[in-house]
Amino acid sequence: MAVVERTVSVNATPSEVWAILANFAAISGWASNVDHSCLMTKQTSDVGTVRRIQSGGTTVLETVKVWEPEQQLAYEITGLPPAIKRVTNTWRLSPNGHQTEVTLTSDVDAGPRPPQQLIAKVVGKKLGEASDQMLAGLTAALWGTRV
Repeated sequence: MAVVERTVSVNATPSEVWAILANFAAISGWASNVDHSCLMTKQTSDVGTVRRIQSGGTTVLETVKVWEPEQQLAYEITGLPPAIKRVTNTWRLSPNGHQTEVTLTSDVDAGPRPPQQLIAKVVGKKLGEASDQMLAGLTAALWGTRV
């Protein structure tokens, strides 16, 4: 398993950050690495909500596993190559004075064997780059711009 974590402090309250993350279908409006996003469920929030995203030539589904307003959002990503058993992204919000610390953690499970762990590391590196882009986009969205 590979775990990749990125953190940024933003000049916003947890509720302001949550308002962007909780609009689950709208990630393509602020994440420059997401070309298209839409909901696949009638449900628009909470555990069980599913969105479809396109990024370049890749299309995946993201299913909400944890929905704790103003604290945490986690979703499992499916539709990646079969060598990847499970990928989960978790957003955590922590108030820090007049700012909010936003942490995005990607957990990649490709299996226990050394070749599988190498695959997890490579995918983790790519997800780390994607996390940097998403955090930059989130920060820009809080300022009313798009990266």
